Amino acid sequence: MHEAQDPTPGAHSHGYREHKTELVTRLRRAEGQVRGIQRMIEEDTYCIDVLTQVSAATKALERVALALLDDHLRHCVAEAAAEGGEVSSAKLQEASEAIARLVR
Repeated sequence: MHEAQDPTPGAHSHGYREHKTELVTRLRRAEGQVRGIQRMIEEDTYCIDVLTQVSAATKALERVALALLDDHLRHCVAEAAAEGGEVSSAKLQEASEAIARLVR
C-alpha cells in the first residue's frame, strides 16, 4: 500500500484529530462486520445474505473515507490554500487524486 507523505512534516496536526475517537469506533464496527462476513462464508451462508453484509461493510468504510476527506479539505487543504503557492497546489492535487480513488 502506498503511503502519501505530507510535504511539510511536523508543520501541523492531522485534520481528523478532533474526530479520532469516532473514526476508530467506526473502523472497529467495520472490522466486526468483516469478521462476521468471514464467519458467514465459513458457515456456507446464502450468497445474497453475504453480499448484503459486504455492502454494509463497504458503506461503513466509505463513511470513514468521506469523514477523513472532509477533515482533510477543511483543515489541511484550507491551511495550504491560505499559505498559497506550491504547497497549495500540491495539497489540491493530492485531494483531487484521493477523490478520484474513492469514486473508482
